[in-house]
Amino acid sequence: MKKYLIPIMSLVTGLVVAASAAEPALIPMPEKMTVREGVFTLSPKTLIVADKKSDATATFLAKRLQEGVGCPFSIQSGKAPRGAITLTTKGSDPSLGPEGYELIVTPDSAIIRAPSDAGLFYGVQTFLQLLPPEIFAAKPVGGVKWEAPCVEIKDHPRFAWRGMLLDVSRHFFTPHEVEQVIDALAMHKINTLHWHLVDDVGWRIEIKKYPRLTEVGAWRKDTGFGLDPKASTAYGPDGRYGGFYTQEDIRQVVRYAAERHVTIVPEIEMPGHTASALAAYPQFSCNGGPFTTDFGGQMGVYCAGNDATFDFLQDVLTEVMALFPSKYIHVGGDEVPTDFWAKCDKCQARKKAEGLKDDIQLESYFIQRIEKFINAHGRSLMGWSEIRQGGLAQHAALMDWIGGATEGATAGHDVVMTSEESCYLDHYQSADQSKEPRAIGGFLPLRDIYAFEPIPANLAPQFQHHILGAQGNLWTEYVPNLRHAEYMIFPRESALAEVTWSPKGARNFDSFVSRLKTDDRRMDAMGVNYRHNPLDIGK
Repeated sequence: MKKYLIPIMSLVTGLVVAASAAEPALIPMPEKMTVREGVFTLSPKTLIVADKKSDATATFLAKRLQEGVGCPFSIQSGKAPRGAITLTTKGSDPSLGPEGYELIVTPDSAIIRAPSDAGLFYGVQTFLQLLPPEIFAAKPVGGVKWEAPCVEIKDHPRFAWRGMLLDVSRHFFTPHEVEQVIDALAMHKINTLHWHLVDDVGWRIEIKKYPRLTEVGAWRKDTGFGLDPKASTAYGPDGRYGGFYTQEDIRQVVRYAAERHVTIVPEIEMPGHTASALAAYPQFSCNGGPFTTDFGGQMGVYCAGNDATFDFLQDVLTEVMALFPSKYIHVGGDEVPTDFWAKCDKCQARKKAEGLKDDIQLESYFIQRIEKFINAHGRSLMGWSEIRQGGLAQHAALMDWIGGATEGATAGHDVVMTSEESCYLDHYQSADQSKEPRAIGGFLPLRDIYAFEPIPANLAPQFQHHILGAQGNLWTEYVPNLRHAEYMIFPRESALAEVTWSPKGARNFDSFVSRLKTDDRRMDAMGVNYRHNPLDIGK
């Protein structure tokens, strides 16, 4: 068969793609791709052949194909007949790592080979993107030629952490809505959902030992933030606004995400942003309250001088860790209102007893004490930039939103990059704010997030492996429903997917925008409310 080897961009070593007329509209762009002549055609007779280690991904593929095409696709083991789709871990290249894969599509077969199930899953996502966009529809679509171009792809991600934060504290999103977001993320090989479950205005996770956390902390009197009350449906039977996830809800969403190779990292805020917890249990504050979850109430902070505070948090984290198998447990640690501590006799006594010179070091003491508990349970602590102030906990990972990446990585700490300037999806998408729904502020157009480079320019090469990757953050002060959330997330998160997966030298914004036209059709098939005119920046 004839090869097409015409470059469309400045190439990094080994990256070859077809001329733009034949270029498959893949997002993110694979590391190496050669487009060949011909197509592979799905038919009702197409079989999926999988070895034992590939069963889970084969089942996922069969279900996805059936939903879009409208006929069942059988799975079998053994030798693949002509016209089959084969998934296998046998003969895979170990240098591809745990998320890499090879995909070979010819007129007679499609073969996905990977060292692990995660790699197989990402190979499947690429194969699905080669098919018409309607393959992502929830119901069968007629009149479509189910053809995929013939290609040879060898691919693995640039970064291990390819993430997005979803804030469900300001506004509650149902388990099904969270799963819808996960589906769209997984299509673009995003592998981490940072679930912001706790903040001043809402506690969203059931803790059996402390039921008032959700009885009181999960609700407030109204939507707040100056929003139309009708913009959300998250109201309880008594008219209060909010909601929470039962532990069974959590388990279901975690299972759903795991099936799509998305790890959910929970965030349980401490020591600040805790008014929702203190409204329920004011004895763990410095002054006894009163605290409220209502918008405009005071920020909460746990008393760092009270040992009972740490007993409470250890109880909470014990239940959290039982629900989430993730390596990292995120504890926030940002924007701590230390003025409460300055007026608290117990906190000042703690400072004196521990030889701490100021309240910044008291926060470091708080985080380090929690870290020892988390580490003792085989997990790792992660926190925002502020946890480095006063001394970074010994084994903590840093999430850099306002600095500290170079400092942290040089000291041997792992870092996730998520700068406010380049990764905050709650920022406006147009300089003309009159065109946009209300946002927190700022301006982050698609081009800027695509240009984001996760490796700090001043970080020495020997420490760059400590940069785990990057993520986009959707804070939801002004995002009260799923449709609005999708509008803020996509396609900017799709751009970040390419930043974190594809080789740096392969990035080309014009190519990305061209491929985005097909990706929009995938989003249409999935029912995702993406921003339809991403290049309109109001200038």
